[in-house]
Amino acid sequence: MTSDQAPDKLPFDIHAVMKRVQDAVAAFPKAALFELAEQGHSSAFEQLVACIISIRTLDEVTIRLARQFFQQARTPREVSALTVNEIDRLIYGSTFHERKAAQILAIAQRLVAEHQGELPCDESLILSFPGVGIKCANLVLGIACGQKKISVDIHVHRITNRWGYVQSQTPERTTVQLTEKLPEAYWLDINRLLVPFGKNICTGVMPRCSTCPVLAYCRQVGVEKHR
Repeated sequence: MTSDQAPDKLPFDIHAVMKRVQDAVAAFPKAALFELAEQGHSSAFEQLVACIISIRTLDEVTIRLARQFFQQARTPREVSALTVNEIDRLIYGSTFHERKAAQILAIAQRLVAEHQGELPCDESLILSFPGVGIKCANLVLGIACGQKKISVDIHVHRITNRWGYVQSQTPERTTVQLTEKLPEAYWLDINRLLVPFGKNICTGVMPRCSTCPVLAYCRQVGVEKHR
């Protein structure tokens, strides 16, 4: 029996599911990069710096550190005037902060030297920076540049597989399958909505299935215990 034939579930309707998720997360804090963009830190460079800070770091810590950093420097030229130690002090509290400080400075210096101090909305360029993967690249291109991109983090990967909407073992394969299947209208929203949904409702351990607004559609793949 396939997930779409589960007898106690409604046929999966991505439009209904996304609407219910949107309503459910309205009261929760927004994902870090989306929150920072709403606060005015919406340039491609700021979004990239914030995404680097966010790696293996809680959203609430990311937002605080990114704000602190942007009070000192917001452009590649301004960042290039800082030292690695100064950057490190500003983002101290982020996981791997020393490594990230060197990475951020190197990106800023390269943009000043090669791109007139601006970060173009160029996927190949963004992915050429050491340590920057497809998740960060797609968030930058989606939020700052308005490009249709899907950014798959652990929440998007876990939840869309749990729903039975995709069947994949890695975030990279989930990205491919969502690109083939998910309506473009939801490409940016899938990350914006599923991050707070995954933190507060569809959690990694003991998800809150009993109060989940999309339980009627969710195949609960891999869920052995829930609240």
